[in-house]
Amino acid sequence: MRRFVPAFAALALAGCFGGAKVPPTLLTLSPAVADAAFDRTSAAGEAISIEVPVASKEIRQVRVPVQEAPGQVTYVKNLQYVESPDRLFQQLLSETVKRTTGRVVVDPRQTGVDPGTRVSGVLQRFGYDSASRTVVVTYDATATRGVTVQSRRFTASAPADGTAATVGPALNSAANTVARQFAGWIGG
Repeated sequence: MRRFVPAFAALALAGCFGGAKVPPTLLTLSPAVADAAFDRTSAAGEAISIEVPVASKEIRQVRVPVQEAPGQVTYVKNLQYVESPDRLFQQLLSETVKRTTGRVVVDPRQTGVDPGTRVSGVLQRFGYDSASRTVVVTYDATATRGVTVQSRRFTASAPADGTAATVGPALNSAANTVARQFAGWIGG
């Protein structure tokens, strides 16, 4: 009996620290635009670097937030991302810009490369709004090109009923709409 007590205690502690059940499927963002040839060349100063957007704590986690009322947030049951949505969104923006503009997109961690345009931003909204029964994606982008700084807000929504089955695809759709709008702006 004494041998089972430490094993039972270890299992009990595991349940307290992250033993939550993972949903059967996890959500990611996938580009809606067709894949293009990968070989790209840019002159010095023409590449683009897109940083991971700043996001609030309610967005910057694997659960999908639901705006119930002002100041009241819950989360969609049985729906989680494979990674935090700020990182997934940055990857979607980069891939969409590559596929639609033909420009070279450089990872911000490649400090030896000098891109012509550096993009930072804030992911203001990325979740489900129960009052409007839609998912909402809002991204405020700031682009620095040499001595010029520009900013622009991109937003999109898509209908959903608040369940994992509809919120996931709606988030992917709205995020892709924002990514296409952003690519048109940054690539122009």
